[in-house]
Amino acid sequence: MLSLKQTMLSLAVVSALSMGSAIAATTAYSTNGTNVAPTNVEGVVKNSIGECWRTGTWSKDQATVEGCDGYVKPQPVVAAPAPVVPAPAPVVKSKTFTLQADVLFDFNKSTLKPAGKDALDKLYQEIVNIDPKDGEAVVVGYTDRIGSDKYNNALSQRRAQSVVDHLVAKGAPADKIRAEGRGKADPVTGDTCNKIKARKQLIECLAPDRRVEIEVKGVKEVVVPATK
Repeated sequence: MLSLKQTMLSLAVVSALSMGSAIAATTAYSTNGTNVAPTNVEGVVKNSIGECWRTGTWSKDQATVEGCDGYVKPQPVVAAPAPVVPAPAPVVKSKTFTLQADVLFDFNKSTLKPAGKDALDKLYQEIVNIDPKDGEAVVVGYTDRIGSDKYNNALSQRRAQSVVDHLVAKGAPADKIRAEGRGKADPVTGDTCNKIKARKQLIECLAPDRRVEIEVKGVKEVVVPATK
């Protein structure tokens, strides 16, 4: 009768032979002509029928062999969306035209002279060429320092309004243009005429102060070229 030790030894031999038969029946990856499954860099051995073994160097962050435990299929790489380029800010357009009042009006008058109308007709085309999308035109009238503030303020307002009326008649939008009278404010002659006493010479010297300024200010729409 076999002893317990002999029985255990026999069972171990049978078990080893059985495992050898099972491994032999399973075709592993071939390395140098031998029937041994190679260990990959992740520390995992996998045979041709999908059986996996982990080596002692394996860790969860190395579970990159598809079909083996712990494997998580990588998500497809999604390209980052193209950065949004903000549209260019609209270009602010502003331009001031200055006309001498002596060209537009007789002295102390607010009715346009024929020469003044011709000058405004030429200026109108320049104003149109600015082509503002939004905004307005401001016509500002100025006088010289001769006379009272009240009188000069009223005269400069009437002159500015005469210019506005003419430009509107030419086609300028009435809701985009307005008149403003500033009288003797903002003289451009400074003190150059202070020593002149004779009225005629003083009127002539102060001529640059008698003027009408047309300031066109608005926003021109920016056209962004299409990308190819």
